[in-house]
Amino acid sequence: MTFATADLYDELGESIQSLPMQFRAFGRRTAFDGPIRTIRCFEDNALVKATLATPGDGAVLVVDGNGSLNTALMGDLIAASAVANGWAGVVIHGAIRDSVAIDGLDLGVKALGTNPRKSAKTGAGEVDVVLEFGGVAFRVGVHLYADEDGILVER
Repeated sequence: MTFATADLYDELGESIQSLPMQFRAFGRRTAFDGPIRTIRCFEDNALVKATLATPGDGAVLVVDGNGSLNTALMGDLIAASAVANGWAGVVIHGAIRDSVAIDGLDLGVKALGTNPRKSAKTGAGEVDVVLEFGGVAFRVGVHLYADEDGILVER
């Protein structure tokens, strides 16, 4: 499926949500889309690792790390696991690490930035819950579209 978020917004208007936050793009997939899965965690990536190690079936994992840039919630090994398991992309309201290696992977990644510091691994957080950041609600199963111009989420 080929799409441009600008064209989708022109077509759908206010029936689709546009995330106004500025994310950096990583990975070889500059455009990606799929049904949403969610994780809420803070400076702990155990749930991200566990989830991306399961079949993605073309889904997009949205991770709300509360915008923290203090630790990375995904690195190259976890991103490679996402590729191996068929995930279309990952949107992280937080940081990643190993950005150069991730740029070589067939995965779409949007994150606020990078930090080489690894996160905790206790498993704290919640999976498949409604997330909200930037005034946009991210619900499990709802479709997300991302490209160079931004991120759109069905209502």
